[in-house]
Amino acid sequence: MSAGSLRVGDAVLKYHVVGTGDPVVFLHCTGGSGRQWTEFAEALRAKFLVIAPDLCGYGDTTHWGGAGTFNLAVEADLIAALVGELKTPAHIVGHSYGGAVALQLALRHPRHLKSLTLIEPAAFHLLRGGDEIDERALMRISEVAATIANAVNCGDYFGAMRRFVDYWNGEGAWNALPGPQRIALVSKIGKITLDFWATLNDPVRPRDLVEVLAPTLIISGGRSPLTPRRICSHLVRGIPDAKLRTIAAAGHMLPLTHLDEVLPLIVNHWDVERQHDSTRRGEVETRAVA
Repeated sequence: MSAGSLRVGDAVLKYHVVGTGDPVVFLHCTGGSGRQWTEFAEALRAKFLVIAPDLCGYGDTTHWGGAGTFNLAVEADLIAALVGELKTPAHIVGHSYGGAVALQLALRHPRHLKSLTLIEPAAFHLLRGGDEIDERALMRISEVAATIANAVNCGDYFGAMRRFVDYWNGEGAWNALPGPQRIALVSKIGKITLDFWATLNDPVRPRDLVEVLAPTLIISGGRSPLTPRRICSHLVRGIPDAKLRTIAAAGHMLPLTHLDEVLPLIVNHWDVERQHDSTRRGEVETRAVA
């Protein structure tokens, strides 16, 4: 994948790009970068223009400048600027934090989306004001966020990252990582706390999901924690044109652990939307002739 950059105000957005064809934009999870999607890009490059940006503060993209309050709109507007350069709508795919950004993009900039794929988006804000299950799911992720924030405040950056990694990947996952990978993750802990703030405090609620106009695929792991699975249930009920697919043996990091099952679901979603789009165009042309 080759590298590109785009200046948006005071920020410089870096991205990775490869291939030709319909554009698809992949948004990575907290603690990652656009390189999370390298295997997807290699599999798709013959038929699609694959673009994988580094979100704010990750990879080589500018860190948050600190003017005002950080929120998901900051990230979504950066991605909107990138998609706007394409002069055509794109298929948007987001995982975890990238999924929360993708959802925000769909609400703020619907004209930029050809389709939307959300892989366990970290849209924790959708759990606020819900039922007892929502409250329990929100409490669990809020406790994780608080533990991380408290550890950061007292300088225990390794402890903060241990809690983060073990929550999403299972107890002992942090200890299994090689030393250099731990150090690389710890260097991102400041942005990770901002990601939690943004995803917990966004004002979007389930009633607002009706405004998502793009055909939407939601992918969940059967072994994931309650919180992301509960969010997926809200999404499939609230988005008008949405379908849910669950990979029973997968956990939250399913784009990395179950690529061979996730990728066909995404490509089929794009194929179905392309067929529907062709049908709609044919109907319009027929009415015009009549």
